[in-house]
Amino acid sequence: MDFQLPQKHSATQTTIFTQMSTLAQAHNAVNLSQGFPDFDLDATLGAFLAEGSSSGFNQYAPMAGLPMLRGSIATDILLRYKVLINADSEITITPGASYAIYTALTTILCAGDEVIILEPAYDCYLPSIEMNGAMAIAVTLNTTDFAPDWQKVKDAITNKTKAIIVNTPHNPTGRIWTMEDWNQLAEIIRDTSIYVVSDEVYEQLVYDGAAHFSALQHPELSTRSFVVYSFGKAFHNTGWKVGYCIAPVHLTKAFRHIHQFIAFSVNTPAQYALAKHLQLTDKLPACQLLEAKRNHFIAAMTQTPFKLLAPSKGSYFQLASYAHFSHLPDKEFAIMLTEKFGVATIPVSAFYSNGFDNKLLRFCFAKKEETLNAAVERLAKIEF
Repeated sequence: MDFQLPQKHSATQTTIFTQMSTLAQAHNAVNLSQGFPDFDLDATLGAFLAEGSSSGFNQYAPMAGLPMLRGSIATDILLRYKVLINADSEITITPGASYAIYTALTTILCAGDEVIILEPAYDCYLPSIEMNGAMAIAVTLNTTDFAPDWQKVKDAITNKTKAIIVNTPHNPTGRIWTMEDWNQLAEIIRDTSIYVVSDEVYEQLVYDGAAHFSALQHPELSTRSFVVYSFGKAFHNTGWKVGYCIAPVHLTKAFRHIHQFIAFSVNTPAQYALAKHLQLTDKLPACQLLEAKRNHFIAAMTQTPFKLLAPSKGSYFQLASYAHFSHLPDKEFAIMLTEKFGVATIPVSAFYSNGFDNKLLRFCFAKKEETLNAAVERLAKIEF
């Protein structure tokens, strides 16, 4: 008997991140593709994980998350953003940020709804929308500075529009939203019932003295927003897969109604460790470490033929162009770069639903200096 499985979304292959990391491993390449650090996490955080396990934090945590972690998050948000969040009714701990984005969309979407995504966009957005029977409406960011074209956003809204996904700091471009961006969005959706799903996983990684503006800080938009965070990005422990979602009480209640039947609970000793770590007052700001790595990478890349775009203002990533020395499509070029020169990157066309190719690659600089140096040494051998 021929069993036919339903096609839940339009993606037909494994993610580009899996593809390029697998290729990197096969060719012993320096992996600057997937966004994960190759350096150790803070030793104190690791010690707290062991402490949590040895102290009995090994069984199911409450569905919403350990109260001590939710309390620590609320205190942290108040200190950093001057926003008062109710730890009991507005914060939910999740097994990673992608899960939180999917659950937020599942909370609000019905078949036939539309969700606006701003491309280039992280590749989990479109499948998460389609798996809920909805349709992603792609609006392309400006190709020069990757700012939103607000007229295009406004024109994309229909009576089926249920939500818009915002990502700041932006993956893959490193652009950060200003308060004016948030004000523009608020004006456009003011008289609608459109929700905002705000992906802010890199919120603690902003550079050059810039400030991250959160949807939580916008009095009007915060009442209709699911705001998603990642401890993996903030504390360089992506393998722990712990994130959280902050939303108003009525949205959090609906979010948890879905969450309780998908994951229910999140790694308890990790929650304990993160709660204790958040309470420390002498932590090195994550942005300080990563800004130094960004600067090192940008300076080193002058030895290569690549032309770097404007320095990343946030995230783990820096974009670079090869258009002046090769006409290969970006995925072909990225594969060639991995196989021939031993450096894995991500082709930016993977972040567009239509595969738009502007001859750009995304490099992850969240690596040890010796890793970055090894990559640049190989890239410097490219001749054109």
